[in-house]
Amino acid sequence: MKRINILNEDTANKIAAGEVVERPSSVVKELVENSIDAASKNITIEIEDGGTSLIRIIDDGDGVFKDDIKKAFMPHATSKITKSEDIYNISTLGFRGEALPSIASVAKVNLKSKTANSEYGYEINIEGGKFGDVYECGTNKGTIIEVRDLFFNVPARKKFLKSVSKEGSLINDIITRIALANPDISFKLFNNHKKVIHTFGNNDIKDTLRTIYGKSITDNIIYFEDSSDLVTIHGYVGKEDIARGSRNNQSIFVNKRYIKNKSLAVAVEQAFKSFSTVNKFPFFVLFVEIYPEYVDVNIHPTKAEIKFNDERMVFKKIFSAVHNSLKNDIFESFAIEEDVKSEETVQPSFEEISFKIKEEEEKVKLASNAAKEILNNGGVLKADNSFINSPLFKEDKKDFVLKDSCVIDNSIDIPVDLKRNVNNNKDAYNNNEKSSFEMTSNNNIVESHVIQEESSSSELSKNADNSVLDQDLQKDSDTINYNEKVKYKEKIAKFPPISIIGQYNKTYILGEYDGTLYMIDQHAAHEKIYFEKYLKDIESGDIIVQPLMIPSIIDLTIDDYSYFEENKEIFKDAGFILEEFGGTSIALKEVPYFLGKLNPKNYLLKYLII
Repeated sequence: MKRINILNEDTANKIAAGEVVERPSSVVKELVENSIDAASKNITIEIEDGGTSLIRIIDDGDGVFKDDIKKAFMPHATSKITKSEDIYNISTLGFRGEALPSIASVAKVNLKSKTANSEYGYEINIEGGKFGDVYECGTNKGTIIEVRDLFFNVPARKKFLKSVSKEGSLINDIITRIALANPDISFKLFNNHKKVIHTFGNNDIKDTLRTIYGKSITDNIIYFEDSSDLVTIHGYVGKEDIARGSRNNQSIFVNKRYIKNKSLAVAVEQAFKSFSTVNKFPFFVLFVEIYPEYVDVNIHPTKAEIKFNDERMVFKKIFSAVHNSLKNDIFESFAIEEDVKSEETVQPSFEEISFKIKEEEEKVKLASNAAKEILNNGGVLKADNSFINSPLFKEDKKDFVLKDSCVIDNSIDIPVDLKRNVNNNKDAYNNNEKSSFEMTSNNNIVESHVIQEESSSSELSKNADNSVLDQDLQKDSDTINYNEKVKYKEKIAKFPPISIIGQYNKTYILGEYDGTLYMIDQHAAHEKIYFEKYLKDIESGDIIVQPLMIPSIIDLTIDDYSYFEENKEIFKDAGFILEEFGGTSIALKEVPYFLGKLNPKNYLLKYLII
């Protein structure tokens, strides 16, 4: 057995730094929390190169006494507690005395500090745990601490850091959380001399939310609260319009300490799902205020995890508060709609009633004439412009079906070319039994086919050519030429050669293969083909873009803005031309042509920036 050695102070500090100082954002968190514990009201954070080159924290707090400056960098030196029992009644964010010595052991640190009653400020330099002398300097009340060349003496740790932009984004995220927990403190964050966060410290949590997340978020949040003798719950939960595909925009604070707790997050999510139709995670900011003796914060090196004395009780309180607020919001929205309807209800005049009756009679007449025309032409509808432009046809051009015995009830409504697919005997389709009609829509010509079988049952053939699924779905007439075919690779292993039977509820294509019934979602199949073509266009660099007449301004969260900056070229390759528009806003100037009528702003936020 090897002999047991006592580690020297430098080695012990570097090992401790591995737990406390994981990356630049860890350093920022520890130093800003020290500033908060020092009763600061204005805190400025400056970083360069994602915090690897420079982290500077400037505050206007109480400052450090001259005799305590060196002592503050000693292991287990703290002003927060004096005995172990104090841990269970802690009201400050820090208490272990590990952060400063750990940081000083793996970086070059300079500290300047001045107390209110001191005539001068005092300064010290520490490099890799080696202390310099304390000397007088000119500075304002408070503390300025600089951390340069993080991990300069531990190169192995540097290899585990992410890109500069990602490390900067992580710092943005931690300052965002700390600012939400302390709305009474003004925070400024500068990244490479560019201001990215500025809260005003007016003690208004909703104003802080608006500053960080933007108006689009704060216009869609609901306040909730509940309390008991032991715990108080309050915060904001977002409506489903701002739900996201990840938990990035969820914040939990216990006694102003930002923590990660899956159980508490699930409490909010379960309450949200009771009233939501989207399978996404809700935006929320949750504040839990509880007596310190009922919570243990000393279970994790970074104090990011805690334990409750009665977590089930806290879970129920959170669920109840969020559930009741969402329920009341829904009731209020219904009440408002009813009030608006009652106020806007106006008795129609005799002339309006007469016009409405004539309009309905005209629709019936048009439908009857069209049905007769189909019968007279052997099942072929020859539509002229007067019929296409009629009120009956305008109501729903995409899903136009005449409710008459001559119309095929299970006809496929999506624009699929059936010229060579529908046949009773698996033979090639007879061109003499089909006819096409043309309709004008937004100066584009759409060619469609109405097929009439000889059988009076008006059913599609139960057996169709297997190539029906190889046909290309066509785009809306106002976005692209219908003659342009969309090619995609058929994956036979995943998609067997199905024989088309018909259609169900104008939503699903029914098919059969090897004794198995297949139901194909028309809308999903349509999207899949668009998606495959879109990917192919991106790979080949053939994306067609169209400029917007008026650029769409999008307000992003700080984290999303960092994501945009990091992936600007990827967005460009995908056909989204985006430019900075001041602060964390961007201007969307050009979009992929294939989007058509889709709202490009919503598409960008929902599917690309998550």
